[in-house]
Amino acid sequence: MPKQKTKSGAKKRFKLTGTGKIKRKHAFKSHILTKKSKKRKKNLTKMTLVADPDMHSVKQQLGLK
Repeated sequence: MPKQKTKSGAKKRFKLTGTGKIKRKHAFKSHILTKKSKKRKKNLTKMTLVADPDMHSVKQQLGLK
């Protein structure tokens, strides 16, 4: 049986925490920032966790069980 490859896009976007959860960045922080408030941009900078319904598919893309 061949080795399982990870999706290279997912590999760049997600990090695994020590407890097995998956960290991700917020969307909507790359351009058109002039109309967004400072508070909104500051909150988009922080990392967050992947939601439970998406956890299975993200783990599958990363090659985890």
